[in-house]
Amino acid sequence: MSDEPAPGPRPLPDPAQIDWSEIEGPVLDEFILGAPREFTRDELVEATGLDPEESGRLWRALGFPDPAPDERVFTRVDLEAARKVVDLTREWLPEHGPREAVARAIAQSLSRLAEWQVGMLAQVAAAHVGELTPLAAARLAAEVLPELESLQSYVWRRHLAATAVRWTAGAQRSDGELISADTWPLSVGFADMVGFTRTTRRRSMAELGEMIERFSDVTNEVIANGRGRIIKTVGDEVLFATEHPADAAAIALGLRDRVRIEPSLPPLRIGIAHGMVLARYGDVYGEVVNVASRLTSEARPDTVLVDREMHESLRDDPRFDLRRIATLHTRGYTHLRAWALRGARER
Repeated sequence: MSDEPAPGPRPLPDPAQIDWSEIEGPVLDEFILGAPREFTRDELVEATGLDPEESGRLWRALGFPDPAPDERVFTRVDLEAARKVVDLTREWLPEHGPREAVARAIAQSLSRLAEWQVGMLAQVAAAHVGELTPLAAARLAAEVLPELESLQSYVWRRHLAATAVRWTAGAQRSDGELISADTWPLSVGFADMVGFTRTTRRRSMAELGEMIERFSDVTNEVIANGRGRIIKTVGDEVLFATEHPADAAAIALGLRDRVRIEPSLPPLRIGIAHGMVLARYGDVYGEVVNVASRLTSEARPDTVLVDREMHESLRDDPRFDLRRIATLHTRGYTHLRAWALRGARER
């Protein structure tokens, strides 16, 4: 194959001009990808100069299985993306470990986004045309693809800007010590719906879907307004983080109070810890995260527990009331000191 740049992908046809009744899976697939599948893996590797072994690892890191040797899986869009990977490898990411880790992090986020979008679009299709089928959802996805792509880029840039500002503002601690790029002092909190498993047995799929959507709405609103950010949601639990303990405390009490007035949601139990955290590829790790998780599991319904570091930061803040509770004996921590957090007006 030639080393000359391949022509760009063919323009997407106007969805209004397509006879969707004749569209089949492979054609729809190529429409969404933006170009026909033309190349085998070997042809892609030869054209771009990617290392054959690493190209396979990167493809699997993105969440896709290895294609058969003669299977034409890749498009000209893939060819262009692979060449960009080569350029980034040479200039920015010379080590293969970080490259694969970045690929995994991006893939995990975007695969969940794609699953959610197709499911959401299926619901939209059902509401408008009275059918809930994969083809109807995929057709709608193809029609709104340019708008979705543009909005996703906009939201990504917004988050990138916010993260860059946080990083530059917090790169030096108050004592003058520099902080490494992925190790930060953070307040980390878990908010867990009480009795979620039992609740799901008593609700229909529609009611369960409504409860999950409402939980997502409430947590997103309260955490964003409280200057926090959601790290991830795992089933009935949300993990959030803030730069300042007082913000985490206010978020926790705000979540508790909002859920109290939500008839579709069970009460929460919340645990917060503060300290140095390893923040990598969109997730957080370390003892602070473990302590927050243990505090959550030990909290009673409709209560918030905090660790010693949170207590030290909040004890002189007039907005909060902290009450020492009995030492906890939980998995991995036989003498975990904890305080129950309330608002000052609850004294």
